[in-house]
Amino acid sequence: MATAKKTTTAKDKSYDGFTEEERGAMKERARELKSSRGKADDETAVLEKIAELPDDEAAMAQRIHELIKEHAPELKPKLWYGMPAYYKDGKNVCFFQGAGKFKSRYSTFGFNDPANLDDGDFWPTAFALTKLTPAVEKKLTALVKKAVS
Repeated sequence: MATAKKTTTAKDKSYDGFTEEERGAMKERARELKSSRGKADDETAVLEKIAELPDDEAAMAQRIHELIKEHAPELKPKLWYGMPAYYKDGKNVCFFQGAGKFKSRYSTFGFNDPANLDDGDFWPTAFALTKLTPAVEKKLTALVKKAVS
């Protein structure tokens, strides 16, 4: 089993293997965990983060936010690694990750363990997202509804 090699420069006292974007996301997550936001502040933080995204990603994230509020109101918005996520009973059910977050060619909409998407021994938990069409919105809404069922 390979282990990460620790760097020793004063500039970067981290482990090799993580990109600058990944280290930034981990720092954002640490700040989120230390934060004492209330539920109203959590949604404000999510909306502020959506507004900071590039226009195409912001439009997708905003529409996803609207769909979740409409079709799965039991999910509560909250930041997760600096990206919009949606929680039920304090557990992260699903999330949006903009393409720019990790310099990817597509955004991602994904689900975590609390999502009720189990389908036998093999099922998808994350989806590449380049555009929100009516057909994609329909599929996404169905998955979110199933996830919280």
